[in-house]
Amino acid sequence: MDKSAEMKEQEQKQIVEMGSDITKSSKGNIYTLTIIGQVEGHQVAPETVKTTKYEHVLPLLAGIEESDDIDGLLLLLNTVGGDIEAGLAIAEMIAGMKKPTVSLVLGGGHSIGIPLAVCTKKSFITPTASMTVHPVRMTGLVVGAPQTFRYFQRIQEQIADFVTANSRITRENFEHYMMATGEMATDVGTILYGKEAVASGLIDKLGGLNDALVALHKMIDKQKKQSDKQGSIAPAE
Repeated sequence: MDKSAEMKEQEQKQIVEMGSDITKSSKGNIYTLTIIGQVEGHQVAPETVKTTKYEHVLPLLAGIEESDDIDGLLLLLNTVGGDIEAGLAIAEMIAGMKKPTVSLVLGGGHSIGIPLAVCTKKSFITPTASMTVHPVRMTGLVVGAPQTFRYFQRIQEQIADFVTANSRITRENFEHYMMATGEMATDVGTILYGKEAVASGLIDKLGGLNDALVALHKMIDKQKKQSDKQGSIAPAE
């Protein structure tokens, strides 16, 4: 098998296993990464559940940031949420990247998917997509002690800090949506659809794939021009 065929086979395997792909064009090379289903953390989810595994995504993001062959990251979201620590870990890594990053919420960006949606430099949501803002909860055995509830409260504060620092929504409004009681029949929280998510300041713009790509290409072009300018004025050694 020649090198080109081997690379093509590896790319196809990557698309199938991780839902990711590299698109190369004259405008720049974009890495597309999907966050789908449930964000899997320290506990392995059942085989019947579609998951995004954080141990796969974290080293991948580090590689994207360091690669000279990748100019920007497009993050596609259709997630029900999942493990809080794993979701925040992915979100923090993306927020700390220097390369241009754009997110697009398709279908759903619920629960811990919200920090993932706002962690990029620019965020988009389609009109029919939805985002559920709700308090932290835990399934399984929970110790009924004051410390447990204080722990939940501190996690909620961390999430609120991250979301408000990476979007235009105010902390007051975010916590209001989180604790609303009249929106969901059997739960506490709020479901925001496309226009509502943008109006609240949670997401930057309403749009689709083309809008997200146009924004990403503009950011890539701007960064390239800045890099060329800095290179041209660098002092001679």
